[in-house]
Amino acid sequence: MPKGGRKGGHKGRMRTYTSPEEIDAQMKAEKERKKIEEEQGGVGEDGTSTNAQVTEDKLQGSASEDSDEDSSQKRKGVEGLIDIENPNRAAQKTKKVADIELEEPRQLSRREREEIEKQKAKERYMKMHLAGKTDQAKADLARLAIVRKQREEAARKKDEERKSKDAVAAAAAAAKGLHTLSLK
Repeated sequence: MPKGGRKGGHKGRMRTYTSPEEIDAQMKAEKERKKIEEEQGGVGEDGTSTNAQVTEDKLQGSASEDSDEDSSQKRKGVEGLIDIENPNRAAQKTKKVADIELEEPRQLSRREREEIEKQKAKERYMKMHLAGKTDQAKADLARLAIVRKQREEAARKKDEERKSKDAVAAAAAAAKGLHTLSLK
C-alpha cells in the first residue's frame, strides 16, 4: 500500500473549472472597479484608491453571492462549458392535478395503437368471413357443399338399398305365402 494510504495523493482529486457565468461576473466586477477608480481619482498609500477598496469589498461580496448561486447550479466536470441538446436528458416537470386536462383525449402509445388496429382488423375479417367473401370462407363453403353432396348420395344409396331389401323381402314373403297357399 502506498505511503499516503489508498485515498491519499494529489493525482486522483476532482478538478474544478470556473463556469462561464463566474468568469463573466468577475470581468464585470473588474470593469466596475476600474470605472470607480477613474471616477474617484484618489490613490491610497499602497497605490490603490481608498474608495476603490471599499467598493471592491462590496463587489467581492456581491461576487461571492453570485458564486453561491452558481455553486448550487454548478455542474460537474465540463458540463458547465458544453451545452448539450439531448432530448433524453430533459428534466421531468411535475404537473399539478389542476393543470391536467381530463377532457383532452389521451395520446396512445405505439403498442396500444397497434393493438387496437389489430383488433379492428380481426373484427373486419370475421364479418367478411361470415359473409363468405374471404378465400378461406369460399374454400370452407366449397368443402361443405362437397360433404353435403356425399352425404345426400350416401343417404340415397342407403334408401335404395333399404327399398331393394324390402322389395326382396316382400317378394320372398310373397313367394312363401304362395307356396304355403298352394299346399292347403
